[in-house]
Amino acid sequence: MTQATVGSYALGDFVLQSGIVLSDAFMGYQTFGALNSRKDNVIVFPTWYTGTHDQVTPYVGKGKALDPDKYFIVVPDMFTNGNSTSPSNAAAPHQGLNFPLVTPFDNVIAQRRLLEEHFNVNSIELMAGFSMSGQQAYHWAALHSDLVKRACSICGSAKTSPHNLAMLHAYKSTFEASPEWSDSACSEWDPKILTIVSSIGATMAMSQDWYREGQHLSDEVTDVAGAIENLKSLFISWVPADLYAQTLTWMAADVSNNATFNGDLAAALAAIKIPFLMMPCNTDIYFRVADNEAELPYMSNGAIKVIESYSGHMAGLPGFNTDDDAFVNNQLLNLLSVPAS
Repeated sequence: MTQATVGSYALGDFVLQSGIVLSDAFMGYQTFGALNSRKDNVIVFPTWYTGTHDQVTPYVGKGKALDPDKYFIVVPDMFTNGNSTSPSNAAAPHQGLNFPLVTPFDNVIAQRRLLEEHFNVNSIELMAGFSMSGQQAYHWAALHSDLVKRACSICGSAKTSPHNLAMLHAYKSTFEASPEWSDSACSEWDPKILTIVSSIGATMAMSQDWYREGQHLSDEVTDVAGAIENLKSLFISWVPADLYAQTLTWMAADVSNNATFNGDLAAALAAIKIPFLMMPCNTDIYFRVADNEAELPYMSNGAIKVIESYSGHMAGLPGFNTDDDAFVNNQLLNLLSVPAS
């Protein structure tokens, strides 16, 4: 596979939707392949909750939709993931719990600046995302169709649903329940909090069917407790304050929450004129197929392809399940073959 390049782009004083200015803001990224002379062979695939730029790699390869021999693939790191401006690395006065809310809208504005200012991109063949970056796909399609030709949301939605908010509130409340939360600068995990956060993740990320079929079991994992321990290894590498801020970003996801649409979700969805593919999983507990089905009537060029899998939300996570990966790849290949509007 083409050698990946990792870098960081300085955004300077970045003005958020809230009006708060992030001083010395920056966006981390990884790229695969090379930009052509027309600067238009571009695919963008941002990161997601607990995601970092290297985790898109299972979707990248010769002959795949994300083919580095054909496309220049850019993987921007989301604010709050530690590789872009986050509570753990922000300039004063926004370190730790002083970090302001960063919305999906803010992330997409920063991504566009990275692409246009740093790479001089003038057209994007496909913007695709999973989960939180799947939510960003709606923002790209509704607000930036002058630059992007096609978009895909894998296990995502235009707005965080009430049930999803209830789960995220459980994460948020768990962080805040730690006795040391306000005093520790949120730089280290309280072991009890880590166990609860991992338990919530183990409950929600994979489906009931996945557990019923014993897909959580292996030579190393013999019960549900072992599955929770496995998730601890994912969360423990995170600075808690970063993950807390990322939780707030997820809670704030709403493609209509901006000055263009003023909270009118139907208008925001109707503004999506480019080919837009929604790819939910039939067993996802976070983002239901019904959520995307409710959005589809408002889109003139939308489509739904359901991932039939026991993997739940993880069906859209690159590398989690080879069959799911193959399905996603084939659908992205088909989307790339659709003529742009």
